[in-house]
Amino acid sequence: MRTTNDKLKLFAERFTGLTQVYGTYAPDTGKAWQVKKPVERRVFLDHLTGRQPYGVYLLTGDRTGAIAVDFDEPDPELPRGFVQFAGSHGLSAYVERSKSKGHHVWIFFEGNGVPASKARRVVRHLLVELEQPNVEVFPKQDVLDTNVSFGNFINAPLFGLLVPRGRTVFVDPANSMEPFADQWEFLEQVEPVGEDKLDAVIQALQPAQPAASGLAPEVKSSSADTTGKQRFIPRTGLPICAQRMLNDGVSTNQRVSCFRLAVHFNRLGIPWDIAVAALLAWAAKNRPRNGKGQITDQEVREQADAAYKRGYRGFGCDDPAVRPFCAQECPLWWKHQRKAVPMQEPRSSVIEGAQ
Repeated sequence: MRTTNDKLKLFAERFTGLTQVYGTYAPDTGKAWQVKKPVERRVFLDHLTGRQPYGVYLLTGDRTGAIAVDFDEPDPELPRGFVQFAGSHGLSAYVERSKSKGHHVWIFFEGNGVPASKARRVVRHLLVELEQPNVEVFPKQDVLDTNVSFGNFINAPLFGLLVPRGRTVFVDPANSMEPFADQWEFLEQVEPVGEDKLDAVIQALQPAQPAASGLAPEVKSSSADTTGKQRFIPRTGLPICAQRMLNDGVSTNQRVSCFRLAVHFNRLGIPWDIAVAALLAWAAKNRPRNGKGQITDQEVREQADAAYKRGYRGFGCDDPAVRPFCAQECPLWWKHQRKAVPMQEPRSSVIEGAQ
């Protein structure tokens, strides 16, 4: 049985930040403000029992113990997709249903935290993969300095007044976004991310080394943050549609399909000559309809050349060549459907024992 002290200690470990200032808001109006007082045990207790909300300033110097992504949209597929993309990079991420209509996704870090610049760079890359580059990320800055004294606070989870309403609680993306039955057991079992994992993702974002002279066309360089290039290609790096195209071949739209596959290879940092070799093998699997011939070797090279030279990076979800290979398991599938997917009603989840 967890005591109140156990819960307060765990809460403080997960949602640590600046200790001399915190944020809060009025539950009835939503008006928010800053409180320049020490973050003491009473602040956490008031939050958990529903007396006064606590907002954490995550950025301390140039480090952060956690990073949070603020999805304002009510559709649960956005945070679910982010968790999937994070998992494909070896990062554990967790979804909180926020106090209003949206969701927060949290990634916690080991020990004394990690450089905020690294955490923000990785998260921004994941949002680009999700085609949501403008979503807010907390902390919003890389470092506190003379121009940024405190940064921005984000409301902490488990506000006692809203927990019974199924708000500010952590939910299970694998179970219709239902709240975890025991929020404290959940918090105990989260897997903090080490700085080494962020370094691995950042290393993967570096542009691939140029292929041998004469093998690849000249490719215009661009920043890693906007291209999403990776040095190696894990299976999860290719979207499901591309995996299906490669595995099964296509019967229509061969040239467009070839171009789209080349875009994915370029996005993941695969050298042009290796991409072409893979595409030539893929072309042999194609079974064109209506007596049409397979795409030629020259046409494969032309499509790859076009994809690499112009730096395309879109997933092409709305392209007629891609649609037949879409799958509901893909985090982007929801965005391209014509009918809305209703969000499940939350179940009440009461946090007890914080007296």
